[in-house]
Amino acid sequence: MPLNDAAVKKAPLRDMVSPKKPPGKPAAKPLRGKWPADPYAEDCPTRLVLDRIADKWTVLLLSLLSQRPYRFNELRREIGGLTQKMASQTLKGLERDGLVTRKVTPTVPVTVEYSITPLGRTLGETVDQLRIWAETHMPDVLKAQNHYDRLKSPHA
Repeated sequence: MPLNDAAVKKAPLRDMVSPKKPPGKPAAKPLRGKWPADPYAEDCPTRLVLDRIADKWTVLLLSLLSQRPYRFNELRREIGGLTQKMASQTLKGLERDGLVTRKVTPTVPVTVEYSITPLGRTLGETVDQLRIWAETHMPDVLKAQNHYDRLKSPHA
């Protein structure tokens, strides 16, 4: 049975800056230098950055790319569960944000290599600490989850 358009949910765009201007609002000046950042405010652009770096694929991709340049399929092989669609979508977003560069070599088949930029390297060092924390503290998190589940279980 085919799905109608209303039943299909589309994933939200994760781009840092919307490609379209909101209707009825004047064009905003580009952000430069010091500006009032308040990530707790609903319309603060830093939330877009936080949304990008809170993504597990971003953390894992930047962590790998901090080590050396990788070809697209190498990245997919290194990161278990990373689909072609998510790899492509995440890398395009990182490239758009200036965190990753994409180099195409005209071979047969075409070779595409991704490298981290200097801006991406500053973020990569920061988000890699999240990966390290997760690796180090996963036993503690699992223990806490089991404890919580036992307390909240209706059969306890």
